[in-house]
Order: sequence, then C-alpha cells, then structure tokens
Amino acid sequence: MALFDKLKGALSKTKTLLRTDVRDLFRSGEILDESRLAVFEKALIESDMGVAAADSIISELREQHGGRTVQIDAVWGTVKTQLRALLAGEGEARFDAADPLSPLQMAAGGPTVILVAGVNGVGKTTSIAKLAHFLQKNGRSVLLAAGDTFRAAAVEQLTLWSQRLGCEIVTKPQGSDPASVAYAGCERAAEAGIDCCIVDTAGRLQTHKNLMEELGKIRRVIEKRVPGAPQERLLVLDATTGQNGISQASSFSEAIDCTGIILAKLDGTAKGGVVVAIRQKMGMPVKYVGVGEKIDDLQVFDPDDFVEALFTT
Repeated sequence: MALFDKLKGALSKTKTLLRTDVRDLFRSGEILDESRLAVFEKALIESDMGVAAADSIISELREQHGGRTVQIDAVWGTVKTQLRALLAGEGEARFDAADPLSPLQMAAGGPTVILVAGVNGVGKTTSIAKLAHFLQKNGRSVLLAAGDTFRAAAVEQLTLWSQRLGCEIVTKPQGSDPASVAYAGCERAAEAGIDCCIVDTAGRLQTHKNLMEELGKIRRVIEKRVPGAPQERLLVLDATTGQNGISQASSFSEAIDCTGIILAKLDGTAKGGVVVAIRQKMGMPVKYVGVGEKIDDLQVFDPDDFVEALFTT
C-alpha cells in the first residue's frame, strides 16, 4: 500500500467525523451563513485540533466565503490552506517525505543517540521497534538499550523485537539504574561502530516528579558518554488521548527538552486533529506517525499529505 493511502486510511475515523457532521453544510449554490460555520467549528473542535485552531479556520472561512454562495472547491481549498499554515512551524525546515531520515538530527561522527519517552500504554515499545526498522530500511545499523528496568516484561518485549529485527540489544537486571543501561548502550554502540542507539525509558506519568527528574539524569549520562547526544529526544504520544497529550508533551519537554513527537495509533482515533493542537500549543514538531499495527506502519509526518489525506475522499 502506498504511503499516502496508509495515511488516508489511518485518518479515516477523523475524516468521517468531519465529513459526517458537515456533509450537508457546504452545498454549491447555497449561502454560507453563521449557523453552518458554527456546526463546522464544533466538528473541528471534536477532532481535538483545539479551539484556537478551529477559530482560526472558521475566521478565514468567514472572511473569504461568509454570506456568499458556496463554491465547494473554494471552501475546502480555504480550509486546507489554513490547516497547512497552522501545521507549518515558523522558520523550521520542512521534513522531506522522500528522505525518511530528514526529521532526525544525525550525529556527524559516532553513534546517533535517540532517547524515547512517554507515559505507560502509549505504544512506546512498538514505536521504538518501528523506528528501528525504519532506520534499518534506510541503511543505518541500530542498537537498542532497554532502559525500562522496572518492568521485566518491557525488557522481554524489547528483546523479542531486537531478535525479530536482527539488531543488538543492551540489557541489565530488573531494578538496575536506567541511566547505567543508557550509558552501556551508548558505549557499546560507539565501540561496535553502530550508527544509531535507541534508548528506551520506563513509562511514567508526567505528574511523577522524581521519575521526570530521572529522565533528566538519563539525558545527562548519555551526554557524558557521547558529547552532543542524545541528538533526538522523542516523545511518544497516543493519538487516541487527544488533548490530554498536550499536558504530557509539556511536562516531558521540561524534563528532557523534547525535539519531536512520534504520534502513535493515529489509525485508531477520530481525534487526529490533535496534531494541529500540539503544533499550536507546543511548537513541537510531529516527526513520525504510526498509521497501523505492522512494523512498516511508521512514516514521516508531512503537513501537506496530512491535510490532503484528511479531506480527500
């Protein structure tokens, strides 16, 4: 399946929400009045893109088309243009969908270290496996560091993934200091000339202050072993949590200065609009999205493709 088709499929629930509620709103030849705009705004907010983003889109529709005869293509064109503007970070380089590694800051020499964090149950381990596979497909060797030492099942799960992927993994006994696992993983990657070291961390609630401080410690230990690392500090968010993901993004970013987001489970929610809310409130880029359950179902987030997939039948 083509990448765009996968994204379109993943956004089907969000698209259905928007289209179902507004299918009778925008009809050629009718007048676009305030009642129609109010219904569309409600649908946008229910997709979890946030009140500010919804207001921005509605304001543009009002200015461009309010009180006038509806021209379907022009109305949807305005919606798409405004969404693209909301998703584009000011002064940021755009990711190149043709270059799968373009969202990642890769080390000039030595291993690139990617620190991955998130709350329990967001799909962090699976996202790590997908990212590792993604890197392998694009010519990079990968080592995993099983830093979730509090749950034996987490280490076992990541070990199984390493075996399936054919990549090395560094583990330590349950209860070990997670920072020591991160250090050992970085050391092994440097010694073996491995391109990328992905460091897993224990799932934690953003309200657990001591565990958030531990994340900061892991980051500092990594930097001691590999100067300039971790080059990427990725937060895995579950798209099905919608707006709740915003508070997670804020707290984790304070702890490790997150460089971007992997948005998992985009295919399981009607709240795909949260991508817009994250960009608006956090200024933090969504770098990759999970668009299915298979190991290949991870792709570069491209705002243009996202908008087209959301409004393409």
